[in-house]
Amino acid sequence: MLVDFKWPDLSQIDYSKVYDVVLMYGLRIIVALVLLFIGLKLIKWLIKRINRRLDKSKIDSSLKSFVSPLISIILKVTLLLSIVSMFGIQVTSFIALLGSIGFAIGLALQGSLSNFAGGVLILILKPYKVGDYIEAQGYSGTVKEIHIFYTVLVTFDNKKVVIPNASLSNASLTNYTSYPTRRLELKISCSYDNDVLEVQKVLENYIKSHSKVLEDPEPGVYLTAYGDSAITFSIRGFTKSSDYWETYYDLMLHMKSELDKHHITIPYPQLDVHVKKTHQ
Repeated sequence: MLVDFKWPDLSQIDYSKVYDVVLMYGLRIIVALVLLFIGLKLIKWLIKRINRRLDKSKIDSSLKSFVSPLISIILKVTLLLSIVSMFGIQVTSFIALLGSIGFAIGLALQGSLSNFAGGVLILILKPYKVGDYIEAQGYSGTVKEIHIFYTVLVTFDNKKVVIPNASLSNASLTNYTSYPTRRLELKISCSYDNDVLEVQKVLENYIKSHSKVLEDPEPGVYLTAYGDSAITFSIRGFTKSSDYWETYYDLMLHMKSELDKHHITIPYPQLDVHVKKTHQ
């Protein structure tokens, strides 16, 4: 079945009103696009200035990587709302619409939101900061960056590990560099043939003579166990957190030589086998 198509009567159109509408909204669209372009450029310039100020300031570097993206998002949303209001759209209605969309997105991205909340908690409570050496979620490394949703660690063998902030804020972690000093503890076993008091004195002199072992708290050597074939001593002393591993390895390296100088023997596991001959 064919339908007759009739062209609209163009003579009935009020071209003056059409012109006014096109002029009004056309100008607004052009102005909106210009303002959007200029606004984004200004926001980009402002964020660069803020980053420079943050780099020069004494603000915690953990906070720097978090503040800039947040300010950028807030400024862009404000710019968008300002441009929308030019077209007579109620900003309150638009905000309600954004809220509804945000709620729907939030349900879909619960994990990301929990990571965001975790990042906020980390920056407020500061269980660690950039430069700290921590152990968490089965990984150990130096904190390289703290972002809104995740934290970047660099391991001892120079691997990059990315851990979600939600995991770090809701679980136990160990911060090895939170305090300026750390306690060393080394264990050494000596033969029962050695004089216990002499061994203790030699080890005390050894650890106290090391340049990177602190005098306060005073280092000490303690007899901690009587083994099957050896006596075990614990050597304890404090050093700066930054010097911990260097001091530990240095003490371990030269301890054997120090004991050898005083004829102190370190036993090793051995098995005595007795063969009994029988006469047939």
